[in-house]
Amino acid sequence: MTDSVEQRPAPGGTATLAGRSVARIGYGAMRLVAHGGPGGVAWNGLDDDAAVALLHRAVESGVNHIDTADFYGGGHVNELLNTALAPYADVLIATKIGARIDPGGSGLVSAQKPAELRAAVEDNVRSLGTDHLPLVYLRRTDIPPGLIAQGDQRVPIDDQLAELIRLRDAGTIGAIGLGNITAETLRRVAPAGIASVQNCYSLVDRGDEPVLQACLELGIAWVPYFPLGGAAPGRPQVSAQPTVRQIAARLEVGTAAVGLAWLLQHAPNTLLIPGTANFDHLAENLAVGSLHLDEPTMATLDTLHPVAS
Repeated sequence: MTDSVEQRPAPGGTATLAGRSVARIGYGAMRLVAHGGPGGVAWNGLDDDAAVALLHRAVESGVNHIDTADFYGGGHVNELLNTALAPYADVLIATKIGARIDPGGSGLVSAQKPAELRAAVEDNVRSLGTDHLPLVYLRRTDIPPGLIAQGDQRVPIDDQLAELIRLRDAGTIGAIGLGNITAETLRRVAPAGIASVQNCYSLVDRGDEPVLQACLELGIAWVPYFPLGGAAPGRPQVSAQPTVRQIAARLEVGTAAVGLAWLLQHAPNTLLIPGTANFDHLAENLAVGSLHLDEPTMATLDTLHPVAS
């Protein structure tokens, strides 16, 4: 990425993440390559040239926060980021650890042991082509959705944080984030220095509202994943809600825009990382930063009772 690229204003304004000011609307890189999504749904990726072009477009459009993981596409997503954006001077790259690709071909498996966490950090460093990871999320696997740890993969979080703190003290990582965490656990471990939390949360799936409120009280960034619902078959989706469709039609925007705008206005510490492999959808996601939902609309959405997809 050359220094000659002129960035546009930060989509959605700015917020603090891992000690840096970033746009409140970032980009989740998971969909850059083809793989299976929730419930076995196939997500179509892009060829390498198109993926690099999409990353350039995102940064040119003001994105300076990109979320990834070495286990996305067996490391290929990170390699695309390396090709497109290294040395990441103006972009905060957030990575996730706590899972790995099963060499036996069964998909993702838990990798929660401290030595596995260190190895995953090293894998991210290598595939991203850097010597420093500004933000690393420990994705816990003791509560749904997603992987549930079994046997010796059920590791106390204190042991995991001790390893990550050593890596932070050594300068290999800059900040520690957590994923799939309860409010009770977050409050207990917050003194370790938690920069941000990624939990499953959306307009139609607010079970982790107590975690969001804990983040607000503790000054921790909130970066919800599956921000449009549908985390598993039969779970509600924003696009399936008649009320959301009516509001979207009135505002002449897509249903996704309504769901994302609600998240931004619901809590000031929210940062979004919607993912897409489509240039038009990227533009639509970033345009949400200019969409304001008035008080009656927010009140209607606040009291929404989701219908199943």
